[in-house]
Amino acid sequence: MDESKTVGRVKKLFDNDKMRRIIIIAGIAGIALIFLSNYIDLGNSSDKKREEEFSVTTYSTQIENDLQSVISHIEGAGKTEVLLTMENSVEYVYLDDSTTKTKEIEPIIRGVLVVCEGGDSPVVVERITDAVTKSLDISAAKVCITKLSE
Repeated sequence: MDESKTVGRVKKLFDNDKMRRIIIIAGIAGIALIFLSNYIDLGNSSDKKREEEFSVTTYSTQIENDLQSVISHIEGAGKTEVLLTMENSVEYVYLDDSTTKTKEIEPIIRGVLVVCEGGDSPVVVERITDAVTKSLDISAAKVCITKLSE
């Protein structure tokens, strides 16, 4: 019995021209908003790109600064400059069998150039090579150490 009363009230709403127009206008407005939301860019995508680029630059710069600081404290190294090259930027991998939708993969280090005052001493070169390869988990073939010119 309650169901028939509810159906009767709904029919009354649709029979009323004013209510029918309001419902149609509200439906059209809702559909229009859905379509407009696809075309309106609030700057989020460009901010994400800037954030990603900035984070890769920050990541690289931070490693360079840390290496420069540590290497300059190695006996015989002296004044030190470090250059780091990366193979790619941050990657996001979609995971199938996990509760996490994406996994962030940090950039791969392609090579490290160390220029220092003690770069002509085989002992210093060995110490620096050992420090860089172990701290970054890369092969010695990716590390170049040379003397700083004055």
